[in-house]
Amino acid sequence: MAHSEHNKSKNSGSFMLVIFGGLLLFLAPNINPGNPVLGTIALIGGIVIGGVGFYLKFIRTRAKRV
Repeated sequence: MAHSEHNKSKNSGSFMLVIFGGLLLFLAPNINPGNPVLGTIALIGGIVIGGVGFYLKFIRTRAKRV
């Protein structure tokens, strides 16, 4: 088939990492207000997870094309 490459899923897992990291950043202060350490860990985890997903989705794919 000529269009089999066009119909394949393209790295949807990396985009889910970006979304999960963003949700974690948004929800981090509300996870456990009584224990600010968990909120800080969730905040840092959201930044790391979102950064990894952003790298996999946008930076790595552009580096392959060049």
